[in-house]
Amino acid sequence: MNISKILYTATATVHGGREGHAKSDDGVLDLQLVVPKGLGGPGGQGSNPEQLFAAGYAACFEGAVRFVARQKGVTLKDASVTAHVGIGPREPTGFGIAVKLEVSLPGVDRAVAQELVDTAHRDICPYSHATRGNVDVDITLV
Repeated sequence: MNISKILYTATATVHGGREGHAKSDDGVLDLQLVVPKGLGGPGGQGSNPEQLFAAGYAACFEGAVRFVARQKGVTLKDASVTAHVGIGPREPTGFGIAVKLEVSLPGVDRAVAQELVDTAHRDICPYSHATRGNVDVDITLV
């Protein structure tokens, strides 16, 4: 399915790859990138693409869940999404990522919460649309 109208475009430039520096065109995002120890790097002060993807997916998915809740008249007193983004070798070559989303919707009936999460993943969240068929995404209600 194609996007009918672009509403917003984020722009960021990286110099130096995984050991470089990332900056958005508006300067709000401005951070050092460091290869994590788990990938053979030094770790330390700085972020990495997997952390950035995890933050983006978690924020987007929680927004999608809240959107669905509003559509269905469900009040969310609190909500949070924790994203775990793993990276590793894939067959036959290269690397791939896997995602685990942990969704917390305290005070919401479990069946209702599951419906909100399923609808957000299936119909609303653009990260879910982008990863479908390309990335293993496991979603758990906690």
